[in-house]
Amino acid sequence: MDYSYCGYHRSEQPIPSAKVVTYVQPTGGDDAALLQNAIDWVSQQKPDKQTGLRGAVLLSEGTFSLSEPLRIRTSGVVLRGSGRDKTILVKKGYDRGALIYIEGTHDVVTKETFDINDTKAGSLTVCVQGSSLTKDQSMALQSATLNPGTRISIYRPSTQEWIESLNCQSFGGGKRMGYWAWHPGDIDVRWNRQIMTVKGNELTLDAPITSSIESRWGGAKAVFYEQKGLINECGIENLSLESDYNHAKPLDEDHCCDGVYLADAEDCWVRMVNFRHFAGSAVVIQKSAGQITVEDCQSLEPISEIGGFRRRTFLTFGEKTLFQRCYSEHGINDFAVGHTAPGPNAFVQCDSYESFGPSGAISSWAPGILFDIVNIDGNDIVFKNWELEKFGAGWSTANSTMWQSTAAGLFCYSPDSLNRNISHGCWGQIQGNGEYSEMNEHVRPYSLFASQLEKRLGHDVSQQCRVLERNTNASSSPSIEEAIKLAEEALQPRLTLKQWIDDAQFEADITPTKTRISRESKISREPSPCTYAITNNWLTKDGMVLVGGKHQTPWWNGRTTDASMTKAKIALTRFVPGQEGLGGTDRIDSVIAEMQRSHTLLFSQNYGLWTDRRRDDHERIRRKNGDAWAPFYEQPFARIGIPNTPLAWDGMTKYNLTSLNKWYFWRLQQFAKKTESIGILLKNQHYFQHNILEAGAHWVDCPWRTANNVNNTPFLEPVNFTGDKRIFTATLFYDITNPTLRALHRQYIRQLLDAFKGQPNVIHSIGEEFTGPLHFVQFWLDVIAEWEAENGKVLVDLAVNKDVQDAILNDPVRSKIVDIIDIEQWFYHNKGEYAPEGGVNMAQRQYMRKIRTGSARFEDVYRAVIEYRTKYGKAVIYSAQKAPELGWASLMAGGSCAAIPVKDEAFLRSISSMKPSKIDNAYVLEGSDGKLICIVEKQEINVTLPENNGYILYKVNEKTGKIVRLRPVKGNITLKEKGVFWFKKK
Repeated sequence: MDYSYCGYHRSEQPIPSAKVVTYVQPTGGDDAALLQNAIDWVSQQKPDKQTGLRGAVLLSEGTFSLSEPLRIRTSGVVLRGSGRDKTILVKKGYDRGALIYIEGTHDVVTKETFDINDTKAGSLTVCVQGSSLTKDQSMALQSATLNPGTRISIYRPSTQEWIESLNCQSFGGGKRMGYWAWHPGDIDVRWNRQIMTVKGNELTLDAPITSSIESRWGGAKAVFYEQKGLINECGIENLSLESDYNHAKPLDEDHCCDGVYLADAEDCWVRMVNFRHFAGSAVVIQKSAGQITVEDCQSLEPISEIGGFRRRTFLTFGEKTLFQRCYSEHGINDFAVGHTAPGPNAFVQCDSYESFGPSGAISSWAPGILFDIVNIDGNDIVFKNWELEKFGAGWSTANSTMWQSTAAGLFCYSPDSLNRNISHGCWGQIQGNGEYSEMNEHVRPYSLFASQLEKRLGHDVSQQCRVLERNTNASSSPSIEEAIKLAEEALQPRLTLKQWIDDAQFEADITPTKTRISRESKISREPSPCTYAITNNWLTKDGMVLVGGKHQTPWWNGRTTDASMTKAKIALTRFVPGQEGLGGTDRIDSVIAEMQRSHTLLFSQNYGLWTDRRRDDHERIRRKNGDAWAPFYEQPFARIGIPNTPLAWDGMTKYNLTSLNKWYFWRLQQFAKKTESIGILLKNQHYFQHNILEAGAHWVDCPWRTANNVNNTPFLEPVNFTGDKRIFTATLFYDITNPTLRALHRQYIRQLLDAFKGQPNVIHSIGEEFTGPLHFVQFWLDVIAEWEAENGKVLVDLAVNKDVQDAILNDPVRSKIVDIIDIEQWFYHNKGEYAPEGGVNMAQRQYMRKIRTGSARFEDVYRAVIEYRTKYGKAVIYSAQKAPELGWASLMAGGSCAAIPVKDEAFLRSISSMKPSKIDNAYVLEGSDGKLICIVEKQEINVTLPENNGYILYKVNEKTGKIVRLRPVKGNITLKEKGVFWFKKK
């Protein structure tokens, strides 16, 4: 494999020196807006016709404080400091994203598709399959011939047959355990290439294919594509990036995770940058980025738990990426290649110090990796089959090379004869069936990458590669003169790579200019004030009844394969370090956009069933270390973050139940603030009962469990699992007579209310799946009442079993605290009533298995809502069986938050004045602004309207929400068809 195609412009030209076009000095306050304005100003300048560079933002010496990350979204923009450790950017706050984003737009447009013939790994050419091409395909090939640089994506599918050939269809445990194995579509590889030449059906590419293409395993397809939003010629250089953190917690994680994040970018660089205190990666390159160089960079003093997905210091998911002369200390995966990174990717002349984990291919099938003069201190370089580890990572790489590298262990295995891994001239404890040669020997050339690049380019590359070459000519039998000389040399300290990086000279311009940049933020103005209220027993915003769907946050599912992430549901507190977007750490704006697109009104939030996906196996054993699997579903409590203390069962530090997870609540607060003006609700579930009933695995990692916190919760240890498998600890959990638990519950509830103080679109509910006892609900409401007396009113939702709900609503004191009656744990149906008792240690699912029910009908939903709305004079939400499908039934009974598709503001404002009633067999809402009639079965309905008022009759499409004007009406009218009819007062 020729790995020399990695890096900025495939390492065919040096990183340029952009002209300084603006100069910025720190203000002493928050500099985020100032720096972003400078970046945006440069983004508007004309690019140089030859280089594509617009210019550099030069930052003066000093410390810049940032409350928000910086984003480069346009080609040709460079952010430059006046010196490493002279210009320092410090990111503050609880956001776990990156400090700087270099990110274009993923606006990929695909065109013609071709089948590809069998191709060996390492090949620069691929052949289009078949002798007869369509007219469009022929034109595409002709276009590529005339326009070198045409983009092509080569897609190699992961078929069942290929998976079985590598024995990754199972990692043991029988069929039931196949969940963690490879599945078709999980391990697809996509190489993004440019076509250099076309000769007949043969395409010469700009970089080699890194994994064999074989028709017997599904072959491959080539897809011509365009991506106008791909940015290039951007760089970060000559400065330091730091993450602020809680200095009382040496393992704190509520702070900036990554230094520089690159996506949808090409031919960019990060050079001569020092990184301090990041929890995740100094630099993370996403799969949509390529031809990136990271050089002369150092990661120092990382701050995080010692756990999975943390401290993946220099990490790439991309292709043609080059990390050279990089240093990492106290990393977990210091130099790492992620899931199905297409490659080639090269780490050249990199050192780690006191590594907590291995470097290499740390997930599934990332072919074409070079480790060239890489030294891992105290840990391993890994090219192997991980099998079940890393959430079933299986084979990690193929066609990869360790060259002149050292590590505590060298794991070099080959998956098959066509996809080999090689170790040449390396030092360390050897394991594996890969190809080994010259072990514990120094070899020539000293750097494989430099040698391959020089051979390919045909000229000296020593200045560009700047290799620190060690003297490897020491003799075991020197002459006396040689021995004297060697003894004198031994008295001098060894030159380290860290010193070599420090000695690198930055040669680009750092001369200030006089350009002035506005210090004002360009963030849009605060939205106009809005009013949330309960009007006429409707939940309203600005006088409009709130309607729309409900989104239940995912509790635990997902994995970090491309296929799984694209199918994920939106989440607010799911966390995947270094991977943002759907299925990873969702971007809040994207969550909001999806809710608006799907007309979803309410986001129901509860904490995760467990953070660590290793618990998906439903085992109850203690984990041997903190090598957790993502996605993480965060808990609302903070870990103590102090090293050398007893660990929780997941291998990381214990929780403190009196301290909230700041990132978790920062995310929810941001969502609530951004959605307040657009009428989206956040329902914050205080508890999640699933942890304390049913499977024992639900409890073992739970923060409330005594073994997992520092608060001495009074639960039994060792846990007395029922049948050595199940858990029934609800009685203990809800025991408020215990002074320790009572105090913890009280403080926790008050902290949740504090977290959303003054946020009108947040609804507080007792807990997801709650079937607990009356006394705990009474306690919960009493704490809320105590808090409200001190701080003001909040929206309180009562979603509990019917007997408990009735008892609270008939309590003259506690009923006043309840704003919304939520019918969720009981319902009427065609055979009667489903209403199990509360507080008998049964989960909702367990009740449903024991109590056979009928099916809820339109009239059943209507009955439940109107009964409770009429009797108790409160807003009612129907969330039980058939809730989304029978949204119109809930609405016609006066139910709030009904899942109907109507968005018309006049319609929703009109309803807020209406009250439910009936005409014959039709359902009616009637008020001062009009009348709404829903006819479920075809019949004649006589409608009487006041003679002195004029109305316009509209028909509402129940499925689409479209409102169609029919005609003006006055007096009596007969409706003869099914549907929803709106009589709007003129």
